[in-house]
Amino acid sequence: MKHLLATLLLATTTVHATDLARLSSVEAKIADKTYKDITSIMVVQDGKTVYEHYFNGSTADTLNDVRSASKSITALLVGAAIDRHLISGVDAPVYDFFPGHKPADPRLAKTTLEDLLTMSSLWECNDENEFSSGNEERMYVSERWLDFALALPVKGFAPWMDKPADSPFGRSFSYCTAGAFVAGAAVERAAGQPLARFAAQVLEQPLGITAVKWNTSPEGIGMGGGGTRYRTRDLAKIGQLVLDDGRWNGRQVISANYIKAMTTPHAQPREDAEYGYLWWHFHFTVDGKDVAAWSMSGNGGNYVLLVPERHLVAVVTSTAYNQRYAHPQSREIISRYILGATTP
Repeated sequence: MKHLLATLLLATTTVHATDLARLSSVEAKIADKTYKDITSIMVVQDGKTVYEHYFNGSTADTLNDVRSASKSITALLVGAAIDRHLISGVDAPVYDFFPGHKPADPRLAKTTLEDLLTMSSLWECNDENEFSSGNEERMYVSERWLDFALALPVKGFAPWMDKPADSPFGRSFSYCTAGAFVAGAAVERAAGQPLARFAAQVLEQPLGITAVKWNTSPEGIGMGGGGTRYRTRDLAKIGQLVLDDGRWNGRQVISANYIKAMTTPHAQPREDAEYGYLWWHFHFTVDGKDVAAWSMSGNGGNYVLLVPERHLVAVVTSTAYNQRYAHPQSREIISRYILGATTP
C-alpha cells in the first residue's frame, strides 16, 4: 500500500526544475553593463528560493523604491478592507468616502472603487499624456492631492480613442496614478487610520515584513499610488501570498475570492497586456510559447511576477528610473533568464 501511495503521489505532483547555470549567467550581463542599474533578482519556485542575488551595491536589507508597483499593494489593502467589512465592496461609490467633496460633473458621482482599481474611471486623467488635466506630475506640484483628484473633469473621447462600450471588457483604460492615490485614501478613511498602519496590521505583519517605508501626500494622506519601499525578499512574500490565493503559512490573509477578482482581466491597456485590480497581466514569449504572468510593475523596471502554471514568483528590482531601457531590459531578463531557466 505504501508503494502504491508513493506512486500515486509522484504521478500527481508536478516537479519543477531550474537551470541555475542559465539563470546565473545573467550576472555577467549585469557586470558588463549590458543590463544597467539592476539591483536584485530573486526567484522562488514551489515556495522555495532557487536564486537570489544582489547587484550594484544593493543588499538583502536594501529598501527598494518600487514606484508604481506600490499600486498593487493598494489593491490588496482594498481587499483587506472589504474582508473586514470596512468597505462594502469594489462597487462602493468613491465620493461617499469624502463627503466634503463634490464631483466636477454629476456623472462622476457614480465613480466606484472598481473604476479606480481598473484605471477606467471617467476622470480626465492620463499619466501618459502630458497635457492631461490629471497627469500625475500636475498632482505632485499641487498642495492638496485629494482636492486635485476629486475635482478632475470628465474626460472626452477623441475620434481615435475607444469609448467604454467599444473597449475590451467594457472599460476604456487610462493610466491614472491619482486614481490609485484616491483608492488608498478611501481605505484610509474607511479604516480610520493611516494607510501605512493599516498595511502593517493586515498585510505586512502577517507576512513577517518588518522593514518598509510608505510615503504621504503634502496633506498627510498615505500615497497608495507609488514610492513604497520594500526589501526584495518581502516583495517575494507578497508575490507568494497572491500566488497562493491569499494564504500565508496556512493563514488566509486576504480572501481567495478577492484575490481571484483582483487577478482577473477587467481592462486592456494595450494589445499585449490585460489589467486586473492594479495588477498587470503580461505575456512573455519563451521558446516560441506564450507565458502569461500577473505582475506588479513600477518605473525603473521593477517587477514582482507570478506564473501560476509554474508556481513561480520572480522579483526584479532596478533603479533605472525614467530611462527608456528600464522596462525592456527587465522584461528581457524575465523572459530569457528567469522564465527560460524554469520549467512549467
